[in-house]
Amino acid sequence: MPSFVYFLLAVAALVLGYIIYSRVVEGLFGANFNRATPADTMADGVDYIKLPTWRIFMIQLLNIAGVGPVFGPILGALYGPSALLWIVIGSIFAGGVHDYFAGMMSLRYNGKSLPDAVGYTLGNGFKQFMRGFSIVLLVLVGVVFVTAPAGLLAALTPDWMNMNFWVIVIFVYYFLATILPIDVIIAKLYPIFAIVLLIMAFGVGGGLIFQDYAFYNWVPLEGTGLFGNQHPSGLPMWPLMFITIACGALSGFHATQAPLMSRCLATEKHGRPVFYGSMIAEGVIALVWATAGMTFFHSGPELAAAIAGGGPANVVNTVCRTLLGPVGGVLAILGVVALPVTSGDTAFRAARLVIADFTGISQKKAPARLSVAVPLFIIGGILSQVDFNIIWRYFGWSNQTLATVVLWASAAYAVKRGVCHWLITFPATFMTATIISYICVAPEGFKMPYNTSVTIGIVAAVVALGLFLSRLNWFRNNVVLELQPEKLN
Repeated sequence: MPSFVYFLLAVAALVLGYIIYSRVVEGLFGANFNRATPADTMADGVDYIKLPTWRIFMIQLLNIAGVGPVFGPILGALYGPSALLWIVIGSIFAGGVHDYFAGMMSLRYNGKSLPDAVGYTLGNGFKQFMRGFSIVLLVLVGVVFVTAPAGLLAALTPDWMNMNFWVIVIFVYYFLATILPIDVIIAKLYPIFAIVLLIMAFGVGGGLIFQDYAFYNWVPLEGTGLFGNQHPSGLPMWPLMFITIACGALSGFHATQAPLMSRCLATEKHGRPVFYGSMIAEGVIALVWATAGMTFFHSGPELAAAIAGGGPANVVNTVCRTLLGPVGGVLAILGVVALPVTSGDTAFRAARLVIADFTGISQKKAPARLSVAVPLFIIGGILSQVDFNIIWRYFGWSNQTLATVVLWASAAYAVKRGVCHWLITFPATFMTATIISYICVAPEGFKMPYNTSVTIGIVAAVVALGLFLSRLNWFRNNVVLELQPEKLN
């Protein structure tokens, strides 16, 4: 069967998931279309600014879609067609739920950052943990999303515009986007970036369809079957694939970005297209690149060789230039560049806001914003000198760990509302087993035997579920469903 049939079926499943399941999730949360939003009650001209819904959607999509839905699915494609299943199932039943609840809980908490949202649901201990953990993740994201686009741009430009040159240029842009009001740079530039992104997505996706790259040309490893583990190095599909393909299926980084847009929504009615919808859109981008990896290179060893020749960026460069020619290829590569650049800037911005929230430093005046932003960029500059692959591996695990905590917080919120929490508890339990198993078996973790790691992961997930169920009454009595502006300091 041709590749475009599988690709279109997967896209259709994502669209149906949005049409049907997003409404289920909206009902679980209890969206109130008549309730005032922080953009109304707390407008400050810097972070709390009411923006058009289409613009918020574009900003949210570009915020969350870094190199994750490109590089991650390319690496995940080494496992074969099962990667497509995880993107579809993960986006609908885990990623979309995670993103919607993260954004809407922040909105109900007057735009508070992620650690505070978790604290209002899981308690003060988790709040303090999330403060440190989310800042670490955001700085890691900012660094990862400097080096990756810098490498792609260096390959397109003259020799004097090398990797270091582009790292400096991107850092300068990130700094300005971090300290200036959101409508000065981000709201104005993102629609342009979005156009380039769409050229990339439709260009590469259309090239796969109309140039007849056939899915059946993918050659499974002997004895595995089409949906078996196709990884040429024999790396286990679970839990590794579920960490490798993060953005595009489930990503904790999204929860750190959601408060930026929760401060700009005019009504809770727009939460579903902005938060759940942008997750589905990112899933489509992930499908494009997972399909490209599997159909363009035809087999795990062939794709692995392309990755070994220059990382996922080499795959991007090869696919874009081959499918779209020199000019179209450059535009498509710029679309890939736009993804990390438009996530890295808001990663540092979100880190500034998290620090401001727990220190109580008002961000209305520029000197106050500089006092928080400058130390963050000094640390980011130092980390940018660390090997990219090392940073990326730690980012992947930290990212999914953050997503797991947010899912548990969302489940607690559902318990407080008296609705079916199992639609959130189940993916939270699954991801708990995944992240614990991964850190036990991974080279950057404890390097334990696979069977031992899986056992520990499953036991940890069962224990986490048991602890959650034992605290149902605590959640019913202590979870905060919303804050009123007059109650804030």
